[in-house]
Amino acid sequence: MRRLAIGLLAITAAFATELSALQGKTTADGVYSDAQAKRGEAAYTQSCSSCHGPDLSGLDSAPSLSGSEFLTSWTDQTVDDLVERVRTSMPADAPGTLARPMVVDIASFILSKNGFPAGAADLPTESDALKAIKIVAAKK
Repeated sequence: MRRLAIGLLAITAAFATELSALQGKTTADGVYSDAQAKRGEAAYTQSCSSCHGPDLSGLDSAPSLSGSEFLTSWTDQTVDDLVERVRTSMPADAPGTLARPMVVDIASFILSKNGFPAGAADLPTESDALKAIKIVAAKK
């Protein structure tokens, strides 16, 4: 029982460390990796591009996921807000069918296409960590 408690404390401490490292971060801080954005591009192409377009410009009633339209809609929200919207409502013909890690990869691709810099580590999949990362308007 003591080993279990020590193990839980270690896991909790590791998560708290990761979360505190992300506290106050924004999308301008390099919160995803290039490799993750590449995975996200493949998932986007397969699951999203038929509605949102291969260049994220939006088609018909599907909104643009890049540029001023995206930034107007998402600035000052968190990456978790974006991930949850995609996770629960996309794809339009089968909402809620994309696995969370895939959605996080797609979100990293969307961030990359909006000019946000990549960093050394993948965007985490945990909701609490993503809530600590704010989407900001790209600096010009």
